[in-house]
Amino acid sequence: MIQQTVSKSQFKAQALEYLRLVQAQKQPLIITHAGKPVIKVTPYHEESDPEAILKSLRGTLVYYKDPNEPAISPDEWEVLK
Repeated sequence: MIQQTVSKSQFKAQALEYLRLVQAQKQPLIITHAGKPVIKVTPYHEESDPEAILKSLRGTLVYYKDPNEPAISPDEWEVLK
């Protein structure tokens, strides 16, 4: 996915055209100031189905029997190497 970028002055002059472009292409637009990204305009999509919202989280839960214990052994800690 190629992200399109535009300067604030270009966006200001043609804001409606850029907003229509984001809507039509369904791709984000990055607005920059002095060459640095400051705002990301993304197309709106409504997720009315709770199942659709949570679908991306399925299978990502990690279960710990004792949450006070470290997740990994101290031998695996990067900071101690």
